[in-house]
Amino acid sequence: MSTTLKTTVYLDASEYRRLKTIAREAGRAPAELIREAVSEYAKRHGRRRLPTSLGAGRGSAGDAGARAEELLAGFGRS
Repeated sequence: MSTTLKTTVYLDASEYRRLKTIAREAGRAPAELIREAVSEYAKRHGRRRLPTSLGAGRGSAGDAGARAEELLAGFGRS
């Protein structure tokens, strides 16, 4: 269970009226819409974690770096 914290958001009058209209039309509370919007924003703009396996393994070909151009030839072509 997550902890819910209270915060204050200031909106100009026209934004507030629009929010209330959207909430009423959706049958939801304005605060619910704000929480949803903040959650979506945080998911899109939050720090992305790198895969934990990135660079962790060893390939069998020790010369992969020297042969990069050869190994990648044609990569991305259909």
